[in-house]
Amino acid sequence: MSVYDKLKELNITLPPVATPAAAYVPFLQTGNLVFLSGHIARKEGAVWIGQLGRNVTTDEGKLAARAVAVDLLGTLHAATGDLNRIKRIVKLMSLVNSTADFTEQHLVTNGASELFAQVLGSEKGSHARSAFGVAQVPLGACVEIDLIAELAD
Repeated sequence: MSVYDKLKELNITLPPVATPAAAYVPFLQTGNLVFLSGHIARKEGAVWIGQLGRNVTTDEGKLAARAVAVDLLGTLHAATGDLNRIKRIVKLMSLVNSTADFTEQHLVTNGASELFAQVLGSEKGSHARSAFGVAQVPLGACVEIDLIAELAD
C-alpha cells in the first residue's frame, strides 16, 4: 500500500507548507537528508495554545503532536514531491510546552511517532527522537516538532 493510500485510509489530507513566521526556511535538503524546521501544533487552523500540566492533558498533547505530524508530512511532500521517496524518518525533536513538574513529554510525543509508523510503516516510520519539556514554545503553542528524513536515491 502506498503512503498516499494509507493517508486516504486514515482520512488525512496533507496541508500546504506554512509560511515561516521568522527568518528561516520550512525545509532544507543536503544530500539524501531533508531537515524540516519546527512546526507548531494547530487546531482548526489556529495555534493550539496551552501548557501541559496546566491546561492541556497528556491525551490532548498527544493529539496535538499527531496534528503536528500531519503538518510535517505536508511539508515533506512539498520538499520531496513524493512521499514514497522517503527511505525513513531519521530523527524527531519534540518541544513540549509544560510546567516544571510535568514529566510525560515522551507520551505526548508518541502522538507524532505513532502516526509516522502508521503512515510510513514501522521500518520507514520508526525513528530516533528527543522529547523536551520547555517553558514556552513560539506563539504559546503546546507542542513544536522538527524532523530529519532520509530520501531514497
